[in-house]
Amino acid sequence: MQKKQQKSRWIHCPSCGGKTRNKVYQDTVLINFPLFCPKCRKETPIDVVQFKMIIKK
Repeated sequence: MQKKQQKSRWIHCPSCGGKTRNKVYQDTVLINFPLFCPKCRKETPIDVVQFKMIIKK
């Protein structure tokens, strides 16, 4: 049996552009997710649907 590899991407910080410790797949849905950046030490609430990130205010 062969497993299909899913495409995945790292989430980057909307403030500094640094790579965070979170990875998402194409079918991942995050609603009101508190994204923490270890580089700039900021926490930002985001939504992610099909690799598209929306920053909450």
